[in-house]
Amino acid sequence: MDMSISQAQADMRAGYLGGGTGILASALAWSAAALVAATGAPRNAIWVLLVGGMFIYPVGLLICKLAGGRGRHRTGNPLGQLAGASTFWLIFCLPLAYVLGLRDPAWFFAAMLLLIGGRYLVFATVYGMRLYWVLGLALAAAGCALVVLGAAAQWVAAAGAVLEAVFALVCLVQHRRSVAPARP
Repeated sequence: MDMSISQAQADMRAGYLGGGTGILASALAWSAAALVAATGAPRNAIWVLLVGGMFIYPVGLLICKLAGGRGRHRTGNPLGQLAGASTFWLIFCLPLAYVLGLRDPAWFFAAMLLLIGGRYLVFATVYGMRLYWVLGLALAAAGCALVVLGAAAQWVAAAGAVLEAVFALVCLVQHRRSVAPARP
């Protein structure tokens, strides 16, 4: 089945509630890492984000289905492959972020903000939503600014948690409004 880009994007938005549930699942992983870092264990918090990150997709799908979404895109949607490719790119960059974290845990979290921000720029095409440009750039800017300011790991992780939680809410509200029936 051939789809236009706009049809493929609409299918992705419909299947995953605009991607908001994935952003929310990511915010939960960032929150857990921030909490662990705040207890004085920033190196453990690195592992919390890495392990929590492995569960973002399944947790996001679970939240999506609980919220009434399909949790999948149509077979043949080429944007599903693009989303998958961006996942591999992120995984390939994890060793570099980890090595930075060995030097300073805050650098790991800043690197992750940059990497995840870059992935969200890809999602701007996957979902056809400008919101992902703003989210991606906000995460990248936060990562850069917090490293320059010398912020501690818990504050960098907390920035990821807060930004993603706020954008998850905005994304889900936008999606709900876009599919709501028009009022007479």
